[in-house]
Formats: sequence, structure tokens, C-alpha cells
Amino acid sequence: MHVVTRFAPSPTGALHLGSARTALFNWLFARHHHGTFLLRIEDTDRERSTETSVQAVFDGLKWLNLTWDQEVVFQFSRAAMHVTAAHQLVEKGKAYYCYATPEELDQMRAEAKAKGLPPRYNGLWRNRSPNEAPSGVRPVVRLKMPQQGATHVDDLVQGPVTVSNAQLDDMVLLRSDGTPTYMLSVVVDDHAMGITHVIRGDDHLTNTFRQLQLYEALGWTPPQFAHIPLIHGADGAKLSKRHGAVSVDSYRTLGYLPEAMCNCLLRLGWGHGDDEIIAREQAIAWFDIAHVGKAPARFELARLDHLNAHYMRAIPDAELAERLKPFLAISLNEKQHQRLLKSLPSLKQRTKTLIDLAKMATPYLTEAPLCYTTEALEVLYSPGNRAIIDGIFPLLAASTWTAVALETTLREFTEAKSIGFGKVAQLLRWALTGCKVSPGIFEVLEALGQSESLARLQSACDPKGG
Repeated sequence: MHVVTRFAPSPTGALHLGSARTALFNWLFARHHHGTFLLRIEDTDRERSTETSVQAVFDGLKWLNLTWDQEVVFQFSRAAMHVTAAHQLVEKGKAYYCYATPEELDQMRAEAKAKGLPPRYNGLWRNRSPNEAPSGVRPVVRLKMPQQGATHVDDLVQGPVTVSNAQLDDMVLLRSDGTPTYMLSVVVDDHAMGITHVIRGDDHLTNTFRQLQLYEALGWTPPQFAHIPLIHGADGAKLSKRHGAVSVDSYRTLGYLPEAMCNCLLRLGWGHGDDEIIAREQAIAWFDIAHVGKAPARFELARLDHLNAHYMRAIPDAELAERLKPFLAISLNEKQHQRLLKSLPSLKQRTKTLIDLAKMATPYLTEAPLCYTTEALEVLYSPGNRAIIDGIFPLLAASTWTAVALETTLREFTEAKSIGFGKVAQLLRWALTGCKVSPGIFEVLEALGQSESLARLQSACDPKGG
């Protein structure tokens, strides 16, 4: 069998983490089986579907590098095909026109509620002739659901699941305005697109029983279903905005890498032994539905931070510099670019996101004189500290500019002056970066280079603070 999967989001907002994971699982399953991954935009809700949301889906999938294999399918454009399928069912006697009025439907719901039952349609028009239709009522089309027996699904994640057909009322296929419902459109599109496996959230499991009956009525072979658990927050509650950012684009803006996000999403409900770091090629080779768990997965930011730090360290410096540039407040000239490259090996060991990295890299990219903060000025211009900088300056100007030579120079100075080396290193850190925290002072000196380092020390001796 040639495997065909699909990701079918409704474009009513940003691409949610749960939706992104569904797309990832479908993509990996297709790639693992050398199959086809399709994208369908379910834009039948015309009031809520927006072009901005459609673009958010495209951008999110492209950022995650989840490429689809054929032209995007827009569900609304295929409405005529959905309507035709419904009318064919009516002609075969497997669906019917229902003329129940809003008042009658309200009464059915009230009666069911009074009996402690879920609201449902009672089959009022199931066996009646349209000739009895009241005037002025536009009918809906309902599927004749079986009233005896049970509907069974062998779910690839949930296992065998059965529901009594008595619980499934006659669902609407066409609304009174003639437009198709979600349930009809999904089945018709999945069949037309040749979908072999439907991998989606387990909140759709109840829909599957109804959709299987629709496949049966249409005489089509249904796909295999796999309903994956939802994503919860660290507190065990369903993931929502109160847990922080829940959209893919938000994490992109926060400076996370797509490799880390995909690795994190992959491990939400799926695992391969104790492996935590799983590269794309390995994920394709290993992924299978059998290792998707039934229990809800918990999204924890600490895990994403850990993964992001790992992938930042693994990316070659030249590539990381290019990814970092959109997060920098300035456009780099060649000298600044080279300085950034020199600083990255150290900086990326100390940061977790591109935003953190950009913040820590900023002191390397500005030019002397620096604009020091009040805290920095208080440190730099205390009389004792000014004297230390004045004493170090000529020694550094004469030193060979390597980490070994610079360390020898500074240690000889501190020993001669009986000053703690840590104090001198911290003072130089303030003078060279304007910050209290930075990589090792010799790494800073090497990354800045002799000319820029001396210019910064000179500006630190300026009573105006640059």
C-alpha cells in the first residue's frame, strides 16, 4: 500500500502546538513509509477562516520544514463535490430530507435533557415523505444511521473501540442553506485525496464512528485511524494560553530553533527508548504509530530550553550567525560579522535561545566608545579601579594578542600589584562589554581584537563614560 497522510487544519488562528505536532506525526509517518504527505485547508467556516490564518499555517509548516507533496487543497472550493455526494445518498435511500422546525428541535433537546440524556435528533422525518413537508421550512439532509448493532474502529493508537449505534443519531450532511457540514466534507475529501491513514487528535475519536457510517453508506473503504492524545501543560491541564505561548509562531519569535521545536513535539506522546535528542533523519527512520502512547503528553518549557540549547551548540557558527541576524538590533558590517563569528563558540555555550544569544552578543557588535550604564560607571570610575585600568592599558597594548599571552600579562600585573585576579578580570569585563556577566575575559579580548579592546579601555578612562 502506498501510504498517504494529510494535515487538515481550520484556518481560524495561529498554528497551535497541538496542530503542529499532528502535522509532524503525519509527515513523519508518510516519510517513514516513503509515502505522500498532503495539506488540506478546511476553510468551510467562512466567518472565521482568514487569509492571515492560512498564511500562518503555511509559514509555520515551512519553518518546521514540513513540506507537503502536492498542491494545497482548499475544502471550500470543493463544496459542489460534497453536495453531490449527499444527493446521491438521498437517491439511494441512505439519506433523507428533514423538515424539522427550530421549535421541534428545541423540544427534542428539552425532552432528552429531562430524561438525563444527551440532546439528539429523534428521527422525526426519517421515514416520512417530503410531501408532508410544512411550507416555508427549508430542509436539511440527514444520514440514515443504523439503529441496531454497534460501530467498531481498530484505532492504531487507542486500540479497539466500539460504540452502540443507538447513541448515534441521524447526523446532518447538508444544512438548510444547502452547504455541506464538516462531517460530510471530511469524508468526501479524504476519499477523493486517497488518504490511507488519518492521524489526528483523540478529541476527534467520537467523529470517527459517524464518519465510518458515512463511508459505509457511500460504499467506500475507510482509511485507518490513529487518534493521538492531546497536549497538556506542565500542570496536567489542557494546554492553553494560561500556560504561556501556545502557537508555533510565538516560539519562533522567542528565538527557538525549528529543529528543537520538532524534537520537542516528537517526544510529546512518542518515544524511542530513552533517546531524547532525535535528529530529523533518525526520526524518519524510527517513527511508527505503535510507540504513540494513549495518555496526554505534557509540554514543559524546560525541556524545550534544553533541546534548543543543544541544537544551538550543534549548528556551525557561520550558519548560527545567519540565523541570529534577524534578532539583532543592528545590521552587521564585515568587521562586526567576523567579530560575531569569533564570539559564537563561547556565547552559544551560555545561552538557550537566539534572543538570549543576541543579547549576549550585542556588546561584541557595538563600537567604542560604549554607552555605559550607571552601575558600570560607578565601578569604572572609582579611583582605585581607574588606576588599575590605567596600569593595564600599556601592558595590553604591548602584549601579543593571544589568550595565553594575555593571561600571562594580566597575571604578572596582578601579582606585581598584589591585586586579586578575579577583581581585575571583572573590572575588564565591565570596561570591555558594559556588562556584569560575559564569557571568560580572555575569550572577550580575543573576540574583540586588540584595536577594539584598547579603544574600549580608553573610553572607559574617559570621565564622560563614552
